[in-house]
Amino acid sequence: MSSSGNVTHLSQPCIYGDFVSPHAERKSGFMKWLNKLLKGGSSRGSVSGGNPPQFIGDESMVLRAPVRSLDKRTRSDKEKEELDRAIALSLAEGLRKPNGYGWQPGNDNNDLAKSHQDDFHPSYPPYVPMGYRVCGGCNHDIGYSNYLGFMGTFFHPKCFCCRACSYPITEHEFSLSGKDAYHKSCFKELTHPKCEVCFQFIPTNGAGLIEYRCHPFWSQKYCPAHEHDNTARCCSCERLECVNVRYISLGDGRSLCLECMESAIMDTGDCQLLYHSIRDYYEGMNMRLDQQIPMLLVERHALNDAIVGEKNGFHHLPETRGVCLSEEQTVASILKRPRVGGHRLVGMRTHSQKLTRRCEVTAILALYGLPRLLTGAILAHELMHGWLRLKGFRNLIPEVEEGICQVLSYMWLESEIMPNIPSSSSSSSSSSSSSTSKKGVKSRNENKLGEFFMHQISHDASPAYGGGFRAANAAVNTYGLRRTLDHIRLTGNFPV
Repeated sequence: MSSSGNVTHLSQPCIYGDFVSPHAERKSGFMKWLNKLLKGGSSRGSVSGGNPPQFIGDESMVLRAPVRSLDKRTRSDKEKEELDRAIALSLAEGLRKPNGYGWQPGNDNNDLAKSHQDDFHPSYPPYVPMGYRVCGGCNHDIGYSNYLGFMGTFFHPKCFCCRACSYPITEHEFSLSGKDAYHKSCFKELTHPKCEVCFQFIPTNGAGLIEYRCHPFWSQKYCPAHEHDNTARCCSCERLECVNVRYISLGDGRSLCLECMESAIMDTGDCQLLYHSIRDYYEGMNMRLDQQIPMLLVERHALNDAIVGEKNGFHHLPETRGVCLSEEQTVASILKRPRVGGHRLVGMRTHSQKLTRRCEVTAILALYGLPRLLTGAILAHELMHGWLRLKGFRNLIPEVEEGICQVLSYMWLESEIMPNIPSSSSSSSSSSSSSTSKKGVKSRNENKLGEFFMHQISHDASPAYGGGFRAANAAVNTYGLRRTLDHIRLTGNFPV
């Protein structure tokens, strides 16, 4: 849910006026007109030769200059009389409507009148003699020009401007945030959240509240409808496709964003260097794999077929991205990487390969088309499955086996994006990986992706992968990796 905090959205009143005579001290004239008004109610509000001040609605108060007449009195006398008349009418109106706008007598004899403050609207400015008003926008004297009064400050009409666009506010309704005024449209543009997928204002729900979805890592805000309208989602980073950026279709129901595409590994040959570097990482922690385990990159359907043909093992469907095989199978590996044609990959060449069982592990399979760090995390996980089988770990429950494999995947990612921080998970005297010196400088996007993949592992909600990782990681942080593995070999569970 979203709402605008500390922001008031009101229809704000302004005072419009021409001029008022500065001779407000004529108390005797004021009392005469007051007596006339109280005695002669039928003639109230009607003055020969001119128009009295008018109080219009709750939105604005208008003061107009008196009209010229044939009266031969001096201008000064007429202005004094008009001012007395205006004050008297205002007071009489205020006496009849205690909560209305009008002039009321003050407690100080030196103050003839003060403005009444309404409980809801911002207060009207106090009466200031004409010629002493300074514009709050340009800081110049307003003089006898038209003016606006807002929250105790006077403005030339052209100087009362929106804080966002700096253009004058001419509408009767506007929005207020603190002491800053905005056009209603500008205020909505500033405060109302926009969908980062369709770039439209996120609509309100049935209760009139702004409801949206937000990715827990990337903070991508989007309309709830995009979860069900077939909007493409990156199979790597999980961000939704925006209307102005097209994702690449991998041809097997998956889409890849352009940032993940930058470091994507597309065929088995390109992945060999990464695979050997992860084997070196294991060897650097005194976890050497004695047998050469084949590794193949495959399409989604080939991976699913291989999982179906595997008799043993626990798989995190439907998000399985890799598998460690122990059965003899024939799989189609990607021999030649495809090229980008339009917004999809074309020209892929596959090769059917028979995997013969020569040890406890037949091969390791991983999905093609994923970024280097995600592919490496998958291979590190599956290599741990292979290491456990080759070292004689038998009949482990899913929480233990998947949990310790996720720990190795997390440790490898941590070494890649934070290579200068030694791993706290290993108690081995030779904990540094020989692959560390081979790493190149990664882009900011790739490092951010690595942090996201680590976030996925640590926040996985599944009992085996998520709960197992958290239990395994706590044990490794307390006892070290070697002692934890020894305890698993003896008891089949994590040390407590």
